[in-house]
Amino acid sequence: MNFHPKTKQTKAAHEWLDYLRESEGLGGILAKTEDLAKLKFALSRALSTFNLEHFNPKIEAGWRSSGENELFLLVSNASIANRLQQILPSLINELAKNGVNCRAIKVRLKPPSATWEVKPGSGLKQTRKPQGFNEIARKAWENLKNQLEPDSELRKAVERLLQSKPK
Repeated sequence: MNFHPKTKQTKAAHEWLDYLRESEGLGGILAKTEDLAKLKFALSRALSTFNLEHFNPKIEAGWRSSGENELFLLVSNASIANRLQQILPSLINELAKNGVNCRAIKVRLKPPSATWEVKPGSGLKQTRKPQGFNEIARKAWENLKNQLEPDSELRKAVERLLQSKPK
């Protein structure tokens, strides 16, 4: 039996990359993703020259949508934002050495994530479960019990029911 030779996985991956690059809508997404990955790498290298590479996971970088060469950095806390503000001119120069040309950098704090949770309304009146029979229900069960024969299983069940439910 002769089998067809298996195709290499790398060839299929390259074909998909070619498809993504040529595709109308997906090509733009792939290009932007590659640009952001290059920007993140260049920012990481620039931060390492200032011994601030530990900030890298806490920074989200992107370009401002206005088209001006303005880099936008979202940081997780104020101390990181303050430290980056102190080195902005040097950071711009270092990024230029790494191939990222930007005119200005804006540093902003990332909005905190929602730490609240949805709970049932506290202003709403909580309905409590009934504890026993009301007066009318108890009389109805007692009337049924009195109509049943003394030795019947149903009468014994109604008696147990009346004993288990307090007034």
